[in-house]
Amino acid sequence: MTQVARPRLPPLRGGALAAGTLAVSLATFMNLLDSSIANVSVPAIAGDLAVSPSQGTWVITSFAAANAIALPLTGALAQRLGEVRLFVWSVLLFTGASLLCALSPTVEFLIGSRILQGLVAGPMIPLSQTLLLASYPRERAGTALAFWSMTVLLGPVAGPLLGGWITDNVSWRWIFYINLPVGLLAAAVIWMLYRDRDTPTRRVPIDAVGLALLVVWVAALQILLDLGHEHDWFGSSLIVALAIVAAVGFAAFLVWELTADHPVIDLSLFAHRNFTVGTLSMAAAYGLFFGNVVLLPLWLQQHMGYTALLAGLALAPVGLLAMALSPLVGRSLNRIDARAMVMASFAIFALVLWLRSGFNVQADLQTILLPTIVQGAGNALFFVPLVAITLSGLPQHRFAAAAGLSNFLRILAGAFGTSILTTGWESRAVLHHARLAEAVTATGEAGQAIGVLRDAGLTELQSVATIARMVEQQAYMLSANDMFFMSALLYIALIVTVAFARRVTPA
Repeated sequence: MTQVARPRLPPLRGGALAAGTLAVSLATFMNLLDSSIANVSVPAIAGDLAVSPSQGTWVITSFAAANAIALPLTGALAQRLGEVRLFVWSVLLFTGASLLCALSPTVEFLIGSRILQGLVAGPMIPLSQTLLLASYPRERAGTALAFWSMTVLLGPVAGPLLGGWITDNVSWRWIFYINLPVGLLAAAVIWMLYRDRDTPTRRVPIDAVGLALLVVWVAALQILLDLGHEHDWFGSSLIVALAIVAAVGFAAFLVWELTADHPVIDLSLFAHRNFTVGTLSMAAAYGLFFGNVVLLPLWLQQHMGYTALLAGLALAPVGLLAMALSPLVGRSLNRIDARAMVMASFAIFALVLWLRSGFNVQADLQTILLPTIVQGAGNALFFVPLVAITLSGLPQHRFAAAAGLSNFLRILAGAFGTSILTTGWESRAVLHHARLAEAVTATGEAGQAIGVLRDAGLTELQSVATIARMVEQQAYMLSANDMFFMSALLYIALIVTVAFARRVTPA
């Protein structure tokens, strides 16, 4: 994001500083909460709106894709409107979009509302850091970032738990209703405290053609990934058409952005080796991470009998070790090679997913929780060292553009990873189901099982239905194991990728 030169305003003090920190943190927390809170609510949303669970995941992917598209516009919009005004408008529009999500009568309306929510959420995360840093004296910048980091790390812990409890005890719609008082309060306090501290405004060019091409190829690719399984992939003319639009749109986008005077995304950053390695590694790793975060609660709720709250409990501990270790990681960057930290992170993620690939239908909550807790250590070693690698070697005036592009690809990869992993899960489950059904029939075990169940008091129809449910449960478990194991192998491959980065110079 291009910064506007301005004299540094005096920091806030006393009650104003506390209120400003709390309000900005609440707005940030609300945004991050909505990126994770819906993960455990997908089965309930799908059931209430009469769609399949795979269609329910569009609620997650649509938000992420829209959020990624809006992120590169933050710099230009901040200069046109002012950072404070843009942040307040983003919070208010996000709150309004949350109301639309809560009131959605159909899945199409909900997806449209989530797209709107993702678009207006784009500026909130980068500008929250800017406002907090401007609120504190320079010597307390670390304190400001510590408050911001704590907000970011609490999201993955609170989101699944809060979303699970609300879904089980009230209604999934309240995961969006709760944003209303939070958003309105945060916007009011921020406007009262910061309106006289806004940045100067000036008209800067916006790359409308580049933005349009970006929307076209991202939307086409995301819809292709979401609909591919249902439409038999390239056996469908719709999927073929989407693939052509995505490919042509992406090619045109690259040509335009490389020649435009004011590109919406500065692709020249990829000329720097560390930026390329760091950005692509972060995008691939985050896509795997987020896709598995969505897949695990889906499997637990649909085929393991977990409630939304229990599924949230299985995800929540991922932030515990991350909160404990992140400050140590930041202080160790000057002494330990950032590449080694990232490699350790990917190795931990691979171990976690390898452990999950051995789950069976008898796995209890403690067995499922253990890898999740360990995963927190991987999270702590992931973001900060990778950002250090990504920005190393770049002049400081390009940091904002580099961070914006890196985050754009990371968030977009999260949407793509979710679609690919959940689609792969459904496809592999069909294959496993066919093989299991064939094996049960060929060995005659089905007849024996029906006899045992009839002796236990079930009718023949009930016995057949019971066996069918068991076969389906086993099929989806085996498919989930496949996805976990494949993800573990990809993390191992990413360890090799990080080795191509240059060592980060301590600073």
